[in-house]
Amino acid sequence: MKINRYRSILIKDIDNTMIGKKIVVSGWIQNIRDHGGILFLDLRDTSGILQTVSNDDNIFKGLARESVIRLEGTIRKRSEDTINEKIKSGEVELLVSSLEVLGESLHELPFEIISSKHVSEDVRLKYRYLDMRNEVVKNNILLRSEILHFLRNKMYDLGFTEVQTPILTASSPEGARDFVVPSRNFKGKFYALPQAPQIYKELLMVGGFDKYFQVAPCFRDEDARSDRTLEFYQLDLEMSYVEEDEILELGESIFYDVFSKYSDKKVSPKPFRRIEYNDSMEMYGTDKPDLRNPLIIKDVSDILKNTTFGPFKKSIVKAINVDGIGNKSNSWFNEVVDYASSIGMPGIGYLTLCSDGSFKGPIDKFLTSEEREDLIKYLDMKENSVVFFIANKSLKVAQKFAGLIRTELGSKLDLIGKDKIELCIINNFPMFEYDEKTRKYEFCHNPFSLPHDTNIEYNKDNIEKVLAYQYDFVCNGNEMASGAIRNSNLDSLVKGFEVVGYTREEVEKRFNSLFTAFKYGCPPHGGMALGIDRILMIIKDETNLREVQAFPTSTSGQDLMMGSPSVLMPKQLEELGIKIKEE
Repeated sequence: MKINRYRSILIKDIDNTMIGKKIVVSGWIQNIRDHGGILFLDLRDTSGILQTVSNDDNIFKGLARESVIRLEGTIRKRSEDTINEKIKSGEVELLVSSLEVLGESLHELPFEIISSKHVSEDVRLKYRYLDMRNEVVKNNILLRSEILHFLRNKMYDLGFTEVQTPILTASSPEGARDFVVPSRNFKGKFYALPQAPQIYKELLMVGGFDKYFQVAPCFRDEDARSDRTLEFYQLDLEMSYVEEDEILELGESIFYDVFSKYSDKKVSPKPFRRIEYNDSMEMYGTDKPDLRNPLIIKDVSDILKNTTFGPFKKSIVKAINVDGIGNKSNSWFNEVVDYASSIGMPGIGYLTLCSDGSFKGPIDKFLTSEEREDLIKYLDMKENSVVFFIANKSLKVAQKFAGLIRTELGSKLDLIGKDKIELCIINNFPMFEYDEKTRKYEFCHNPFSLPHDTNIEYNKDNIEKVLAYQYDFVCNGNEMASGAIRNSNLDSLVKGFEVVGYTREEVEKRFNSLFTAFKYGCPPHGGMALGIDRILMIIKDETNLREVQAFPTSTSGQDLMMGSPSVLMPKQLEELGIKIKEE
């Protein structure tokens, strides 16, 4: 590196080959240690830690931790009893000849840098610039940069063109809630921050750009949680003259390469397992299955259709068989029952298969011998197996509860392999799904997706049966990417929106640019978007997206460091033509 007055070398480049050399280093004071009257100062720069010492007993006195200092001195070998094999510079130390304070730390630290990840989130985010000095946090951000570089190079190598689409755009009637930005010049009108660059990337296909990508910022005004933040980044891509399999193969290549390069875990081989949406819901109770969990859900409604057991009568009954756990304590099973109650289930039944072929459990008395035999055979039960039953009048609710119980059992029994990255593709999503709260149909996935039959006439008997060329990449129970083949047939597109309550006029008005562009010759196209933050989260074994973002908002959606959202000055509100309604 270029020599200047602040440093001649980074700490990461210092080792025992430099003994006797004079150097200049700068960084933060991590610690000052007193070893029997001899003071040692641990200096940390962005690349590593170096032990320093001085013959002047007073040179390190009065210095505050996390102050920024400049040191000159000579590299020498450490004494044998002070060698630190955990760091590259652990065999040497810097004998300091001069010290200069560049930036004094004037306040008591709000937390210890080395243990900042154990501090409450709100405190960490308020002092994020200090939290970043933690090696784990810093390395997450550095890895993010490296992975973005890798992904960009891969897309360039594949012939994609990087295009930046607008941040200020129009509000969309579908999807999550928009963040809106008032216009000063057009009072009463608003821009919206993009939830995704969906319309723009389709317009790029109409414009003749066969292969587009960007690392796109996305904004969604939703309640934050561990795997969702108000703003996030995705690797967004779109291709013309492409079929579904080509996009899926591209996604497989991207995910396999990035996980294989940056994770030491065993990655699913290509091609990834493909599971149809309906099958995923039946077997795993979710469209985001964690395939590290070996447990499978099976429907036993037909076997128990004549049961006299009240909760099973006229219900959808799901079953999860778990081998070899019949000897678990009553308290263990009570914990499962308590969990079922905590997620809103009225109860959960279970039976243990004994060595003589009989069942043990309160439900057994309601079963016929034929039902017992059918359950054992269908569920492939073995001695000491336990089968858990989940019942509900609604198929969706039964699937959902069964999926949650499957996950809980997998976790409690430690069945989920932590050394694996299990990827799969969920495809053939329904075009629509019925919302019990709103009592109307909504798009299940993406409103611009191509249905399997563009000529279909929708009616009450076929709406829920309509499938679309939609797909998700799922990894360890997390949605990692989502995409579809797009519908450029205007009549078919309008029919889809009419199902969810929009008129042709409303569709044309809301999506005028797309609606008009498609009339000038639109190639068949499709694409997807890969979650950058979630890729990092999986690689770094983090459970929270905020751990892989440089400046995340809190779970409440606040930037505690910058103080946003903030109150606008009266003059600003006046310029925008906005009045704040008093509560």
